Amino acid sequence: MNPSKTIQAIIFDLDGVLTDTALYHFRAWKALADKLGVSFTEQDNEQLKGVDRLNSLRWIAEKGGLVLSADEEDRLMAQKNAHYLQLIQHMNQADLYPGVQPLFAAIKAKGWKIGLASASKNAAFVVDRLGVAADFDFVADANQVKNSKPDPEVFLLAAAGLEVAPGHCIGVEDAVAGIEAICAAGMRPVGIGEPALLAQASLVVPHIASLSIAQLQALA
Repeated sequence: MNPSKTIQAIIFDLDGVLTDTALYHFRAWKALADKLGVSFTEQDNEQLKGVDRLNSLRWIAEKGGLVLSADEEDRLMAQKNAHYLQLIQHMNQADLYPGVQPLFAAIKAKGWKIGLASASKNAAFVVDRLGVAADFDFVADANQVKNSKPDPEVFLLAAAGLEVAPGHCIGVEDAVAGIEAICAAGMRPVGIGEPALLAQASLVVPHIASLSIAQLQALA
């Protein structure tokens, strides 16, 4: 094995990879869109996968032909987030996708570090509710970065927090923007979902339970 390509850390996205909060985001965004008089469907919600809160709001406003001031954006984002937090209050370990805990245990057994790189500002709360907060060696989220995916900032922050060079990291994502961010960060990308949609990924599996240590090791 080329020592320059050894794996030292696996950095995971949260939504759509370790759990599914998409339904809660959809309900909160739809409620806000309804108030604004903008039609918002589940298909529209798919367009916001991996997109941060501000740009999600701007996407909805643009769809409705609305121009919002900075103060209005702040107020509406706060409303959406408050509603979302109400919806996820009852999340628990049962909401963790099957296969996550065994995979984390296997990663730890290899001596690799585990990081999180999430576009959500509520990532720390969610992983705590899921019962896996202690498994992460470092959590990077939207509270700590200026640029959202596909910018690599959140993945680079996670690598820095883990004290691992990006070239020794594998990133795991379900969104096109996330895969682009991993590639831009100089990491090896693993996709969760449809191969046709995540064509830039080095490996694509249908769900996290399908991802094995052997597959991750092979990427080295």
